[in-house]
Amino acid sequence: MGRRSSTSATGVARDDSDDELGNDDHPWEWIYRPNPTSELAIKRKRGVQHEIIGARMGSFDCYIGDCVLLKAEGSNEAWVAIVSEFREADEDGDKAASFLWFSTEKEIRNGDRKRSDFLPNELYITPSSDVNPLASINGKAVVMSEKKFLQQYPNGKIPRSSPGYNKTFICRRGCNTRTSTYTEEFLWEDVYSGREDDIADLLELVRSGTKSTRRRRNRDDLVLEAEYAAIHQERDDDYPSDDGVPRTVATPRKKQKTIRVVTPSNRRVAVKKALEFTPLATRILSPSHHQSSPFQIARAQLHVASVPASLPCRESEFSLVYSHLEAAITDGSGACIYISGTPGTGKTATVREVVSKLDEAVRSDELDDFIFVEINGMKITDPHQSYSLLWEALRGQRVSPSQALDLLEREFNNPSPRRVPCVVLMDELDQLVTKNQSVMYNFFNWPGLRHSRLIVLAVANTMDLPERTLSNKISSRLGLTRITFPGYNHEQLMKIIQSRLQGVPGNIVEPDAVQFASRKVAAVSGDARRALDICRRAVELAEADVKASDPDPGTPSKRAKAKTGEADRTKNSRGKVTIATVKRAINEATTSPLQQYLRALPFASKLVLASLLVRNERTGLPDSTYGDIMEEMNRALVLDAGSRRVSLLKGTGDRSSSVDATARRGQPRLARPAGISAAAVELTGAGVIILEGQRAERPSKIRLAVGDEEIKLAFRDDPEIRALGIAF
Repeated sequence: MGRRSSTSATGVARDDSDDELGNDDHPWEWIYRPNPTSELAIKRKRGVQHEIIGARMGSFDCYIGDCVLLKAEGSNEAWVAIVSEFREADEDGDKAASFLWFSTEKEIRNGDRKRSDFLPNELYITPSSDVNPLASINGKAVVMSEKKFLQQYPNGKIPRSSPGYNKTFICRRGCNTRTSTYTEEFLWEDVYSGREDDIADLLELVRSGTKSTRRRRNRDDLVLEAEYAAIHQERDDDYPSDDGVPRTVATPRKKQKTIRVVTPSNRRVAVKKALEFTPLATRILSPSHHQSSPFQIARAQLHVASVPASLPCRESEFSLVYSHLEAAITDGSGACIYISGTPGTGKTATVREVVSKLDEAVRSDELDDFIFVEINGMKITDPHQSYSLLWEALRGQRVSPSQALDLLEREFNNPSPRRVPCVVLMDELDQLVTKNQSVMYNFFNWPGLRHSRLIVLAVANTMDLPERTLSNKISSRLGLTRITFPGYNHEQLMKIIQSRLQGVPGNIVEPDAVQFASRKVAAVSGDARRALDICRRAVELAEADVKASDPDPGTPSKRAKAKTGEADRTKNSRGKVTIATVKRAINEATTSPLQQYLRALPFASKLVLASLLVRNERTGLPDSTYGDIMEEMNRALVLDAGSRRVSLLKGTGDRSSSVDATARRGQPRLARPAGISAAAVELTGAGVIILEGQRAERPSKIRLAVGDEEIKLAFRDDPEIRALGIAF
C-alpha cells in the first residue's frame, strides 16, 4: 500500500497567480444558452427560465467542458479539472460548479500498483467530482495527447516564456486514485474534444476501465458473520487446533496475516532519532524461561497489557462502529461518533480492533485507503498539542500547535478533491476540554466541512459529557451517532477471563473461582481490567503456595522430610486457584496501605473525598474547584438528618454573620462545615488529592490523585457515607 510523500505538494505547481482573471475582483455572471422561442416557452412552463452554459468574471469566461485550474489557498499549487455543470448556489450560497478532476502521480498512494512511466507534466483523468465555488477558478488549462504535445514542443519541455507554461498537460490514461487502477492508454483527442456531450462518455470510459471501491456491507451482514463465526467456534472448542491450543473466536476476523511495524493505515511511523548511549549488555529470555509453568503462562495472558487475538462480548458494538466507519470512508464524507461507557468496558480496544479490520480490508484492496491517528488526552500535556499530532499524521511534518491549527484550517476549508479520509480517535475526551472549548469545537466542526473527509471518534467515560460540560454549539455538532458501551455483567466477565485462560495447561483456575471473581467485580463496576487484575493476583498467590509447599532439594532436613507427607496430601488444592484464593486476592486489594488509610480517615476527610468523587461523576471532569466541593458537601449534609452531621453546619470565624446576612436577604445559605479546610490540606499532604497552592479557598483547583475505584472500594460499606445517601 502506498504512502503519502513527506512533502505537501500534490497539485500542479503555479508560479503565476490569477493572471487570467486579473487583479480586479469582479462578480461572477452567468452565461445562458440562447434558446429558440418555442423551446423557451416549453421550459418556462416547466419552471426552467434559462439554461446555464458558462460563467464570466470581467474579461475571463469559461463554459461546460472547459479544462480549468483551481487554486489552492495559501500555496502555489493548483488543481486541474473539467467543468461538468454550473449551479446557481452551493451550500454557502455562492455561485458554484461541479468539476471532474484530473490527478497527478503524487496523489496515487499505492506504491505497489502505481505506474512508474509517468511523464513530468502528465495528468490522469479520474471519476472523482465535487462542487466548488467559482471563486476557486484560477484560469484555463490545456490538456492534449503526448503526440500533439511533442508536435508543439519537440524537446518535451515548455519554455518559461510560453503562454502555456504550467498550463499545458498530457493525458494518456484514466485512473481511479482510490484503488490505483488505470485504463488502457488512449489518444486524448479521440476520447474528448472539449464538448459538453463528451463528458458523460469520458466518465464512463474511466469507470469501466478502472476498479472502484467495494460495495459496502450492511450491519446485518456483519452480525450474521459474527454469529456464523460463533457457531463454528462452539464446534471447534471440542477439538484442539494443529498446535494443541484451543481455537478462540469472538469478533469477526479474517485469517491472521504477518504483522508489519506500521500504523493501521499502513503509514510509516515518524520517530524522532533517540539520543545515543553506550549500549548495555542485553539478556534475552527464551519463552521456555518465562513460560516454563502454567502459572507463568496464566499470569502473562491475564495481564491487562496483553493484547488478545479477539474481543469477546462486544460483537454488537463492534459491528456498529465498523459499519459507521466503513460507510464514512467509502462515501468520502466526514463524520463524528461519540462513544461512551464506564472505564474498563472495552471502548478503546473495540475501536482499535475495528481499525485493524478496516486496515486488513485496505491491504486486500477491498476498501479505500485511510489515515488513522490516536490522540489520548492523558498522554499530552496541553490539549492544543492535538493539532500538531493531527497535522503530523496528515503530512508527516512536526509544527507548533498554533501553526498546525492554521494549516489544518486551510487544509479542511479549501478544495482538495482526492483527500484521503482521516480517522481520529480522541480518547480520554474529558482531558481535552479547555477553558474556551476551542479544541473540541474545532475537532467536532471540521468533519462537517465539505472538503475535510475527517472522521472523529470521541471516547469518554460519561454519556452526558457534551451536554454537561460543552456549549450548545459544540454538543450540536456531535450529531445523533452515539454508541454506549454498558458495563460487563458477570457472565460476560466469565467469558472474558476464560478466553484468556484458554491454552493454559493443567486447568489451574477452577470455574467456580472465575465465577466468584466475575460476580464480585460485576456487582461493583463491571470493569474487565479489575477482574483480570484480581484473577492474575490469585494465580500469583497459588503459585507462591506451591513453591512454599515444596521442600528445598538443596538443603534436605528431617523436618522437611516429616512435612513431605502433609504436602502431598494438600498438593492438589495448593496447585489450584480456588474461591478461597480469589477471596485472598480481593482482600489484598481492599486491605492495601491506601485502603487502610482511607478507611481510617475522620468523617470530615471522608466527606471531602466523597463529595469530590460525586462532583467528578456529575460533571465528567477530573478538575473541580474547592467551592464546587463545598456545594456538594452542603447538598449531602442537608439531606442527612443525623445529629452529628448537623453539628458540622456551623460557620467558622467571623463569616457566620455574613452567612446569616446572606440568608436574611433571601439568598440560599451555603454552610461551611468546621474542619473541612484542614481535612483538605491534610489529604493534600498525604498525596490523596491535589489542591492548588495547598490552600483551601473557593477558587482553588482540586482533583483526585488516586483512582476513583480506590475511593469507591474504601467507602462502599462505610456507614457514615451511606447515611448521607451516597452509594458507590
